[in-house]
Amino acid sequence: MALPTFPRLARFLKSIFAPATAIFCFSCLLTFIFILYQPTPGPGRIQRLGWQSWDVILDSAANGNQVDVENPQNDEETSGAISDPNTPDKAHGVDWWNVTDPATQFDPVSLPLDVWDPLMPHDTGLSEIAATNCWINPGSWPWASADVCAPWSTNELDTTRGKWVLVDQNLKKQGYGSLNLYYRRTRRLDIPLINELRIVADGETPYGDGDPTGWSKVKTAVSPRNPKMFLWYKTGKSLRQMSDDEKRNIITEVDVLFGDDKPWYGFERLEPPVARGQKLSATVALTIRRDVKLPPTAPPLHFSREGKFKILQIADLHFSVTAGICRDTLISPCDSSDNLTSSLMSRALDAEKPDLVIFTGDQLNGQGTSWDSKSVLAKFAVSVTERGIPWAAVFGNHDDEDGETRETQVKWMQGLPYSLVETGPKDIHGVGNYLLKVWSADASKTHLLTLYFLDSGSYSKGWFDIGGILHGTEYDWIHQDQIDWFLEESSRISAIERPFTPDGAKDFSDLWERQSSDQLTPTTRRLAKPNALMFFHIPLEEAYSAADVDTRTGKPLNVGQHDIEGPGNAKRQAGFFHKGVLAAKTSDHRAGGDDREVKVIANGHCHLTENCKRVKGVWMCFGGGGSYSGYGKIGFDRRFRIYDISDYGENIRTYKRTEHDEIVDEMVLVGAGAPPPYQGV
Repeated sequence: MALPTFPRLARFLKSIFAPATAIFCFSCLLTFIFILYQPTPGPGRIQRLGWQSWDVILDSAANGNQVDVENPQNDEETSGAISDPNTPDKAHGVDWWNVTDPATQFDPVSLPLDVWDPLMPHDTGLSEIAATNCWINPGSWPWASADVCAPWSTNELDTTRGKWVLVDQNLKKQGYGSLNLYYRRTRRLDIPLINELRIVADGETPYGDGDPTGWSKVKTAVSPRNPKMFLWYKTGKSLRQMSDDEKRNIITEVDVLFGDDKPWYGFERLEPPVARGQKLSATVALTIRRDVKLPPTAPPLHFSREGKFKILQIADLHFSVTAGICRDTLISPCDSSDNLTSSLMSRALDAEKPDLVIFTGDQLNGQGTSWDSKSVLAKFAVSVTERGIPWAAVFGNHDDEDGETRETQVKWMQGLPYSLVETGPKDIHGVGNYLLKVWSADASKTHLLTLYFLDSGSYSKGWFDIGGILHGTEYDWIHQDQIDWFLEESSRISAIERPFTPDGAKDFSDLWERQSSDQLTPTTRRLAKPNALMFFHIPLEEAYSAADVDTRTGKPLNVGQHDIEGPGNAKRQAGFFHKGVLAAKTSDHRAGGDDREVKVIANGHCHLTENCKRVKGVWMCFGGGGSYSGYGKIGFDRRFRIYDISDYGENIRTYKRTEHDEIVDEMVLVGAGAPPPYQGV
């Protein structure tokens, strides 16, 4: 007689319950021992879940390879970590601005492997390189779900060698079509990594009659025009097999440079270039980075112990992707205006030795010649960064005419050595509205000088502005939301006891007494905000107003050349001078009088205008053209303006240094020896 179905099923389940339970419990035990419970490094230590799911990868923390953000190479090249001026001194007897905080650590494994960004500090190597020709630049359509121009691949190859990453720089940027490089990046320990790249002519090899082991040829020519050039790469050991020195020699990034100038910081240029520059086109070269090379950071801005601080203003460089074309100069030969200007900057920097350099706009020429912004930004500040000088910048009307946006350019500038450039608030007009503070050198770290930076825009938007191709007919101006931002920032600045006396002045004995006597320090002490200077590109309408009159001489306070070219201000405005600059006082107390916080407004934009004029107590000063790449005039020297600030911010002196190393129009704007204060309303 057959048993009912249900009792038979129950008996079967009962018979397998014990072994199934045992297997399940044993599996849980193994999971706990080998994955969850790790008192010592186990298999989970070198595994991570990502798009390379459960691959054997390098864990930097486990191998002691955490990158030192402040000093990655532990050498002089990256020494300048910023110490917060508001933190106490770390060591007795050491200048507070030279004391670095403990190095910031981060895990490079957190960086994405499938995104190209040359500023990303990858220590992860490359396993394969390819190139493709395509009818359209794949980097120009980020909305696409897949890159149809990418090299062929499979899921298995993506898992083992890494996904293809587009180097978003079209080698045919000066012509038609698209030629792009791709590479695979992997953290696996068992994949050979690339340690050498060579560019050779068609039919040649990089090893000659030597050993071809490890060499691979990129099948598509990487030259955008004839003659054909091919890229070869050599893979060596896997990461597991490498020593620490060998790990620092692997190639971690690939980039493209247009022009004949220096590559981006931390990169080296591959020779020969894939295309030589011709009359109407720029050289195209490949650049590579080995290991991690973070740019050195600027120390906090501070006065010297003698109370001095010097600013050198560089206006209107107008640099291009190519070497540039000389304009309005008798120098001959002059076939490389950008390089000639860089040499002029170097001479001025060596002579003046400024504490800060400020670029006041039109670093890029625009006008169809700076179409690869990154290549131009890589070179415009080299003279400054090579000397380890902190620098800041504002934008001019030409900077984003035919290249990257201002937001992108700020990102690139922040990736350069000793940069103090900031993006500023995103909810107001412009990019680069920010301020910097200059501190005292003593232990009190007192805020003694404020430097405001504003974006005066480019061209006003109107009916004639079509996607940025046809610009409006008027220059832009400083808008109401920027005025509100300035007044808010000004209101946050605390008053200090002025004139400032450094802590420990008694330790200087008669040195401090002589210093005070020489500078005629005012004896009346008061609470007031520090003096301020302001920098932006396009001048205000008031820069062309009638000047204040010197009550001692009866002459207008207007020094320098200013009638060579017409006014360069915007035709419209929001009242920044009256509603912003004149409204910000050093003190709200009636005893403070009508003393303006902003003592000087520094502009560029007008290359042949280089005067300083005082209007209602505020000096309006132009930098004058400092570049052979921008327009000028025969007989009118290129020049740079210097602001020499002393007595801990109380005295402001200015002058100009010309291309013939002449010092012209030296004058005191504020402090002892300056014209009498403005007495009007």
